[in-house]
Amino acid sequence: MISLTFGKALCRANGIFVQADAVLPCRLSFAAALFDVYCLPDRQASRGLSADHVKAGNCVQACPDRRPCRQDCLTRRRSVMAQFHVIAGRDQTAFYPEVKRIQMADVFDALRLGFDDFWAKPSHYVFLCLIYPLAGLFITYWSTNANALPLLFPLMSGFALIGPVAALPLYEMSRRREEKMDTSWRRAFDVSRSPALPSIVAVGSFLFAIFIAWLLVAQNLYVHYFGPMPPESFSMLINQVSSTEEGRSLIFAGCGIGFLFAIVVLCLTIVTFPMLLDQDCGAAAAIATSLRVVWRNPLEALLWAAIVTAMLVVGFATMFAGLAVVLPILGHATWHLYRKTVGQPALARMG
Repeated sequence: MISLTFGKALCRANGIFVQADAVLPCRLSFAAALFDVYCLPDRQASRGLSADHVKAGNCVQACPDRRPCRQDCLTRRRSVMAQFHVIAGRDQTAFYPEVKRIQMADVFDALRLGFDDFWAKPSHYVFLCLIYPLAGLFITYWSTNANALPLLFPLMSGFALIGPVAALPLYEMSRRREEKMDTSWRRAFDVSRSPALPSIVAVGSFLFAIFIAWLLVAQNLYVHYFGPMPPESFSMLINQVSSTEEGRSLIFAGCGIGFLFAIVVLCLTIVTFPMLLDQDCGAAAAIATSLRVVWRNPLEALLWAAIVTAMLVVGFATMFAGLAVVLPILGHATWHLYRKTVGQPALARMG
């Protein structure tokens, strides 16, 4: 008797009104439990149900034709759950945008437009991107004092692998400028409220995993050629790499493997993050679109990769200070490259 009373009280505490005999055999289905939330009043009226009739039972028991009402309950549940999505886009849709063929001149034009975006408010973007040179200086200090000197160059070159996600605030600023919206520096952080944030986090985590894999490969390469003991100083590291046969082999192998890592990231993310911000299409469709962009514009994609590499080298060569200018330009240019290569999407219902 006590357990029966407790069961009735528990059901009422959750806003579910059922008969006592429905508690013991656990007959409440998911659709029944969420009837008051998902079953629309107009649908209740269309079934000829009074409020007392509805409260006396549940969605499955009260509706004369159970399956349509159950289907409506589940459909509305899916629409709520679609607000959190990773692989597919909003409303569980897959976006298949048109991928355009571009010319070499379009790549340089995207770079010019990126410079225009930067020049519109350079102080704002330098302020936003000061974190990157500061991070570079911290990495240098850490690697020098933590016996991690062999990882100094892999860390610097590996920045290109996580650069696409690091430039998210810049994509947002270009999007807002394009739509004549407020472009104050605080608005750069509106990306944290993007409906595509779960997809962005998923792809960003994947890039971080690739970055870690690159560091592990680089560390093993150094151990293979020079053994497990790190160099005692930066000058000793430079001497090892530049004046020994093992050092030249390390440079050759490291550049070759690093190039493969960079090509993978380029193919997977050349327009992925701008597309997620713009269309909320889901990670799968955004990555697939990036692959299609590279497939249709291979030479232009390689040119873009060469431009990114050259500008990052300039940024690193200036003791990371140049990154405060280079990164905003590249971030804005990536947005305009996305606009030039990806058209409006055609929707296709999944499943």
